[in-house]
Amino acid sequence: MEGTPPPLNPEEFQRRFQEFLRGPFLFPWARGAESARQQEPSKAKEKVLQFSLTPKQVKAYLDRFVIKQEEAKKVLSVAVCDHYNFIRSAVEGRPQPNYVKQNVLLIGPTGVGKTYLVRCIAQLIGVPMVHADATKFSETGYVGADVEDLVRQLVQEANGDVELAQYGIIYLDEVDKLATPLGVLGRDVSGRGVQANLLKLMEETEVPLRAAYDVQGQIQALLELQQGKPLQKTINTRYILFVVSGAFEKLTEIVARRLSKAQVGFQPRTPTQTPRWEDLWEEATTEDFIEYGLEPEFVGRLPVRVACSPLDEEDLFRILRDSEGSILKQYEASLRAYGIETEFTEAALRAIARKASGEKTGARGLMTILERILRPLKFELPGAGQGRLLIDQDFVEDPRGGLPRILDRWQQEQARNRAQELEEFAASFAQQHGLSLEFSPQAVDRLLAEASLEAGAVRRLCEEKFRDFEYGLKLIQKSTGRTRFTISEEAVLDPQGVLNRWVADACGGTTPDESSA
Repeated sequence: MEGTPPPLNPEEFQRRFQEFLRGPFLFPWARGAESARQQEPSKAKEKVLQFSLTPKQVKAYLDRFVIKQEEAKKVLSVAVCDHYNFIRSAVEGRPQPNYVKQNVLLIGPTGVGKTYLVRCIAQLIGVPMVHADATKFSETGYVGADVEDLVRQLVQEANGDVELAQYGIIYLDEVDKLATPLGVLGRDVSGRGVQANLLKLMEETEVPLRAAYDVQGQIQALLELQQGKPLQKTINTRYILFVVSGAFEKLTEIVARRLSKAQVGFQPRTPTQTPRWEDLWEEATTEDFIEYGLEPEFVGRLPVRVACSPLDEEDLFRILRDSEGSILKQYEASLRAYGIETEFTEAALRAIARKASGEKTGARGLMTILERILRPLKFELPGAGQGRLLIDQDFVEDPRGGLPRILDRWQQEQARNRAQELEEFAASFAQQHGLSLEFSPQAVDRLLAEASLEAGAVRRLCEEKFRDFEYGLKLIQKSTGRTRFTISEEAVLDPQGVLNRWVADACGGTTPDESSA
């Protein structure tokens, strides 16, 4: 078309695009946001670099949230203190060149608190944490995710603060799924490759902050370049603490078989005796993990190893009752949002723990049972008034059959609370004005029907309807000496009209007929 300039050749287009990026045209508001983002984590970094906790202090903090797992809490407390004391020493100019990083291997069935332990530690120290399953990674990153993405996610969790991210914690679950026992088709190549890639991260390596396939990251890099900021291209993993975990379900069989052959480690047992799971774990060696299917080099990078014990019914009860992170608090908060305060009897909590134990999923079973029990109440009660709800064992044992009883009890409590609001209004009116108000049953029913179900609604309705009554009733008192008045349904429906009639009757020398009021 005439007048249309010819298209630019590739070289000219690239030159002009680079000039555009260097100009002041691209998202000018990003400067202030970036400045604020960089300043925000400074306190967190300061907390990390001034780490001074002792293992006992760390364990005392974990005790508030994690039930049982005494040995795991002790081992993790020591490892964490060693690790962050090493970081502080290095930053202060006192490096320890021969220090071996205290990467941790946690073993235990699902729902025993492995993830929760690590998350609580990260919160205590104030460092970012990344949690991922080992099964989502592949050797090359073409099919699954790349293990280096774990480090880049740390930077995201630190709001872009690379220095804070390099002191973070990476928690990798289900590492036992990376293992394939010897003799099974020569090992799973993908699992071996992922372990090999993790080796570099667990020691010390430089990880690019932006992967080649990360389009969003590349755009962010262009933004930072356009703002004149120096580009940091990598993050070092030297100070990142790695915690890996898995169920290792068949490991006890390997240990028991080895001990049986060697005849060491356990006293002779009768055929019906079975060694405790914890006893077998204490005897596990590096060779056992290698036989399980982990690479020797990978196991060697995990010098700190500890097991988390299965949770029994009593442990689950203590989680509900004692843990500051109890899932029960979440459900209490969800009902509190509607003005409903919940209370569980001890028998109810024990019944919940017993049912959760039958789920065989550890502490996760608590959420399953609580959701099943409380779902009907969370549907029926919001909007049906406010107050205190008592959950007893009978309801836990039979939520469906117990729902009508709970709802009936709730409605009765709401009626009592609303009637009490009416009494409080009458008492307050008498105290302020020296005049007594009595409400007929029909008046009470009418007021309760008109008022909303919110707490205090009945009293507010009375204050609105009878706000002018003190003046009229004072006139009647002067004329007749009366101090007691009965509020009828008619007075509720037409308070001003009834009051006017009362005053007119009193001033005209007629005593108001209370029965008609």
